[in-house]
Amino acid sequence: MIEYQDFAKVDLRVGKVISAERVQGSKKLIKLIVDLGGEQRQILAGLAPWYKPEEFIGKYVIVVANLKPKRMMGLESQGMILATCGEDSKPALLTVEGEAKPGEKVC
Repeated sequence: MIEYQDFAKVDLRVGKVISAERVQGSKKLIKLIVDLGGEQRQILAGLAPWYKPEEFIGKYVIVVANLKPKRMMGLESQGMILATCGEDSKPALLTVEGEAKPGEKVC
C-alpha cells in the first residue's frame, strides 16, 4: 500500500498519438509522437511484438508525463504510455472513452 501523497506525484495525462514507427534494430520498440496539448513528446513503447505502428495513430492514450526521460536504442523516451501486463496475452492499451483533449489531467 502507498500513501495518497505518493500517488499524487504521478502526472497522468491524456495524449493523442500522431505518429508511430518501428525503432530500427529493436524487436520490441515502437517510437510514438504523442500530442500532450501544448507540446509533443517522443515516447518509446515496448509493444512491437503485439501491435503494428499504424494501430496507434489517432488513439487517445494515458501517459505518465512526469517520468524522467530514458535513453533506449539511441533515442530518448519522454514518458510512458499505460497498457496492461498480461503474461500470456496481448497487452491492452489504456485509452479514453468519451471526449477528452490532449493534455488533460487524469484524476
